[in-house]
Amino acid sequence: MLPKRKMGMTRRTFLMELARSKGFRVESELSDSVTHIVAENNSYPEVLDWLKGQAVGDSSRFEILDISWLTACMEMGRPVDLEKKYHLVEQAGQYPTLKTPESEVSSFTASKVSQYSCQRKTTLNNCNKKFTDAFEIMAENYEFKENEIFCLEFLRAASVLKSLPFPVTRMKDIQGLPCMGDRVRDVIEEIIEEGESSRAKDVLNDERYKSFKEFTSVFGVGVKTSEKWFRMGLRTVEEVKADKTLKLSKMQRAGFLYYEDLVSCVSKAEADAVSSIVKNTVCTFLPDALVTITGGFRRGKKIGHDIDFLITSPGQREDDELLHKVVNLWKKQGLLLYCDIIESTFVKEQIPSRHVDAMDHFQKCFAILKLYQPRVDNSSYNMSKKCDMAEVKDWKAIRVDLVITPFEQYAYALLGWTGSRQFGRDLRRYATHERKMMLDNHALYDKRKRVFLKAGSEEEIFAHLGLDYVEPWERNA
Repeated sequence: MLPKRKMGMTRRTFLMELARSKGFRVESELSDSVTHIVAENNSYPEVLDWLKGQAVGDSSRFEILDISWLTACMEMGRPVDLEKKYHLVEQAGQYPTLKTPESEVSSFTASKVSQYSCQRKTTLNNCNKKFTDAFEIMAENYEFKENEIFCLEFLRAASVLKSLPFPVTRMKDIQGLPCMGDRVRDVIEEIIEEGESSRAKDVLNDERYKSFKEFTSVFGVGVKTSEKWFRMGLRTVEEVKADKTLKLSKMQRAGFLYYEDLVSCVSKAEADAVSSIVKNTVCTFLPDALVTITGGFRRGKKIGHDIDFLITSPGQREDDELLHKVVNLWKKQGLLLYCDIIESTFVKEQIPSRHVDAMDHFQKCFAILKLYQPRVDNSSYNMSKKCDMAEVKDWKAIRVDLVITPFEQYAYALLGWTGSRQFGRDLRRYATHERKMMLDNHALYDKRKRVFLKAGSEEEIFAHLGLDYVEPWERNA
């Protein structure tokens, strides 16, 4: 039997159904047939208190176990031995499955975690996903409402929890951590107590949020356009498609035309395939070009929504026509579905932008490419004679961003385009507030010395800022 306390109804139902599907008998209510109590995020005294509330006089007839026992059983497909590590015991005061000892948790928080993610190491191994998922829902809702302050409050809190090497199981664990304001603490406390956040749940059920979430999933649609459509009474992508009075931009038309492909995730294998296409095409016109995949894939992610490439050349010659040559070849090859080339607006000796979210001035191309894929299922040919005659789609539309950078700015561009977005924000904030410097994707400017600092690598930029180097896969803030 699984108590709902601190687990939440949704997770409890999921675990019960999963265990039953694997042949285990799981009771929904406490009864005489219950022999094992399996709890999550509860101490032994807390389970005893819960049993007292269920009018159970003698709790000794139950095996009181941590959730790790049930998951081990499901992995093995049979009940596993009741080892000591699975029992919740009175003297423990912590959960047996918590990998980090209490003393280590205390020493970690006492070491003063930095408010800047550029001074933390954040891998993809997130021990606090149930909290950070809720924070990101809250942040996105505030972003849709254009409330930047509250949005950043939850994003910074999520970034801090992602960097922790242990799961937060009680309020004491976040004591002394930065970016833990009252709004954030309220959400954490509720998730610890109930297993889920009612505020995040309310957001997910909110009509405005759901509509904005759908609208902004379309390539070329932002918050302003979403607001306009929502005020017109439109609620779904299908309703927007059906409204023939709307004037859509070229980018939005492409977004709707290839919507199903573009909202699906891009796999690492697909990113590698596109990478080969991009490198081969670029090197046709610029043989010594350096083409680097950036964004989430450079940070070690296995999936993404688009693929970003940084292109530079160590040679002296800069070819302003390179992007135009590349897209023209793709047009001839039938690979180009959409493209928008933005010309460079960079002014030499221009001081970096003061704004932490400022766009850079590189020449860039926002494109949608056709990636051919091997056909694995021919059943669609047998639907009817009409289908026999029809062309079966054997390709996928994939968003690709190409950015051209001068070689002397390459390190700064690579740092900026690798991300994450929060890591970049904090790096620029740190430069401004702690080092009296200004950083963007083009340069680093020392305001005290009034000089631009040259860098041939990301390591040199971190050194200029007086920071320990953070590897790309440790920047998932």
